[in-house]
Amino acid sequence: MKKVIDGKALVYCEGAFNTPYGKTAHGLVRFTERYEVVGVLDAKYQGQDAGEVLDTRPNRIPVFKDFDTAVTELTAVNNTPSYLVIGLAPDGGRLPKEAKGTIRKALEKGWNVDSGLHDFLTNDTDLMAVANKNKCQVRDIRKTPSRDKLHFFTGDIEKVDCLKLAVLGTDSALGKRTTAWLLVHAFRAAGKKAEMIGTGQTAWMQGAKYSMVMDSCINDFVSGEIEHAVVSAYTNEYPDVIVIEGQGSLMNPAYPGGFEILAAGRPDYVILQHAPTRVEYDGFPGYKMHSLKKQINAIQVISGKKVLAITVNHEGMTKDEISDACIKITLETKLPAFDVLEYGAADLVNLLIEKL
Repeated sequence: MKKVIDGKALVYCEGAFNTPYGKTAHGLVRFTERYEVVGVLDAKYQGQDAGEVLDTRPNRIPVFKDFDTAVTELTAVNNTPSYLVIGLAPDGGRLPKEAKGTIRKALEKGWNVDSGLHDFLTNDTDLMAVANKNKCQVRDIRKTPSRDKLHFFTGDIEKVDCLKLAVLGTDSALGKRTTAWLLVHAFRAAGKKAEMIGTGQTAWMQGAKYSMVMDSCINDFVSGEIEHAVVSAYTNEYPDVIVIEGQGSLMNPAYPGGFEILAAGRPDYVILQHAPTRVEYDGFPGYKMHSLKKQINAIQVISGKKVLAITVNHEGMTKDEISDACIKITLETKLPAFDVLEYGAADLVNLLIEKL
């Protein structure tokens, strides 16, 4: 049986699975060490295999029509979860009103609930009354930690003497976190010690040991929290390589992430995730994507560090088109391009090992 940190979990993703707004659920379906995912809720894909829907690779995680159906079917096979996890990732991180009914049902059954949204369940007096009555744990992963638990930048990052890679992106919702995990796993498969630095709620939900949630952190402490995560991973684990998950993109008007990772994480090199078929920034029609060359230049000017490779998000492409897209990117940027989600990260890691 898979060893997990917490327990079995049912993932709520109603109306969002296999869309950009379901990326937390997608991460959990693909990989997590925190939970054993036993099902996903989304009526659109009821009866199907979540891995088959997402990546055309069955993983025996069923998709259920609703909470009651899931409970009935999972109980029948002695696979009842102890967690309901909110797998939604909508713009602004708001919880849909209809989700509260499912959350209440889970709490009434004594399940714990984890949410990574900006609508904090622990502020809902009605839901918390049910949680307290049934001795349930409710965790708001994006809730800002108390200031006495936060760290300010110290400069200790300069003592980190291993390869540091940042996986940044040309846009939001591109698969940066998934690529970062694939790199970590491929480094480990190649016999190298690798650690993941999570910078969002989903990485924490996937069990990243060294994490901070960037968009829940007070601005003064963002750099310090990134530094603290990297330094802690280095001091405690003595890894050969540390991979830092990116957030947003430098030029996305709503999610201009990445600068703090470059400034405080001080990566040696950058891997840049890109979706060749996107022409506008995710969720913002009329905001034309900056060219790949401009985005590479921005990263290199800001950080003084090289972009070593491009990783491709193949959305809107057939499998036959992936190779041509990678060749086109290489001709345009003079950088190697890889689709690690489709073909794995071994080839990219072979290139990166030369930098150790």
